[in-house]
Amino acid sequence: MRALGQPPVLGELVGGVLMGPTVLGRLLPGLAAAIAGSPDVTLAREALTRIGMLFFLFVVGLESDLTQLRRSSRAALSLGLSGSLVPLVAGMALVAALPGSFWGPHAEARPFVFALFVGLNLANSAIPVLARILMDLRALGSRVGTLCMAAAIVDDLFAWACFAAVLVALGRSGTSAAMLPLVFVAAIVMLGVVTWAGRRLGPPGLAWVRRHAPWPHGFIAVTAVLLLAAGSAAEAMGAHAALGAFLLGVALSGGDAEHREAHEAMARFAMGFFAPLYFVSLGLTTDFVRSFDLALVAVVLAAAVATKLAGVLLGARLAGLRIDREAWAIGFGLNARGATGIILAAVGRQSGVIDDRTFVALAVMAFLTSLLAGPAMSRLLRPARSER
Repeated sequence: MRALGQPPVLGELVGGVLMGPTVLGRLLPGLAAAIAGSPDVTLAREALTRIGMLFFLFVVGLESDLTQLRRSSRAALSLGLSGSLVPLVAGMALVAALPGSFWGPHAEARPFVFALFVGLNLANSAIPVLARILMDLRALGSRVGTLCMAAAIVDDLFAWACFAAVLVALGRSGTSAAMLPLVFVAAIVMLGVVTWAGRRLGPPGLAWVRRHAPWPHGFIAVTAVLLLAAGSAAEAMGAHAALGAFLLGVALSGGDAEHREAHEAMARFAMGFFAPLYFVSLGLTTDFVRSFDLALVAVVLAAAVATKLAGVLLGARLAGLRIDREAWAIGFGLNARGATGIILAAVGRQSGVIDDRTFVALAVMAFLTSLLAGPAMSRLLRPARSER
């Protein structure tokens, strides 16, 4: 995937699909069973993959540098909010418009929560994929690159606030649909409090670790403890540990060169060890052929691309930006759902919101929109780069 200019996590997912029941399980079932291992091995792998998901989302949060919002706040807010709201509302409307039998029994059992979950999967954007593409295009520090990243941060914060509302509604049986806006506001407030605390406690905490622990091992150890504590706190509040990991990353994002060095050490550890385990495991435990529904995949993919592009272009118009090649490039960049989209879908399946059919459709959508983003942005931004 690196050779194709794509994020390595997509290759890890493909590797799991090849080694799991989708391919190897049909060609050499005995070998596939040996790779899957005994029940004890499976239990240990599931534990490691859950920790891997927390580390990956923590790194995603670290890349959500809120200081970028100050450079282009109005345009970023317009692009990010419109690019999230339009897919969210359109996704919910799509679920309501089609018969429940098209989506499956999970949609019929919890229609509102299912529709909200599908909508937020369409609203999500992948910051790591976008950052990688902009780095490859040498446009990360440009005006378009800064606007892309700032809008993606707004987009992701909105989607994760919606995600928190869904998870709290699932964790608390007495939470009705009417209470979800209050839960959403509470998630935004919690994000602000956690970020404020992280900005004030992070620098002295990092300095303390520098003085008293070996570097970077001490920082990784302290971060792991904080990460598990944040995940436990999120679950105690009725949400998912993934939300706590993401918020902790956002709280500790940004900073000076010393912070960036620490973040790089953590990212290498998480992306080099835990993330591959998680994404390979998703392929090992899912039969993408048996659960593949062409009509469902086509509807989800078409809705994801159309609504995200429409939302971003609407946001550009509201912000007073021209609808030119750069606006379309931002739209295709935010259209990439990447690994975070796959994780959101996996958490939804684990929480009982969606079944394997919907998970496969959302995972394929996240994969294909990520593959599309790089070539589309490269083609659209090529004239601007050649002029420079």
